[in-house]
Amino acid sequence: REQTTDILVRAAKTRAVVVVEHDMEFVRRLNCKVTVLHQGSVLAEGSLDHVTKNQDVIDVYLGR
Repeated sequence: REQTTDILVRAAKTRAVVVVEHDMEFVRRLNCKVTVLHQGSVLAEGSLDHVTKNQDVIDVYLGR
């Protein structure tokens, strides 16, 4: 996972990179903008901390 993180971070400096990932610790290591999709639409967008505090994201995905 660390090697993958390093490769993606380096690639993102000169390219657009899209990662579909459910492992939030991996996403946190990438330290990038997060877009949460639900039923084909953007539910929330921003930092990982921002989207995990979004009530819609909590209701739909985190179940807290």
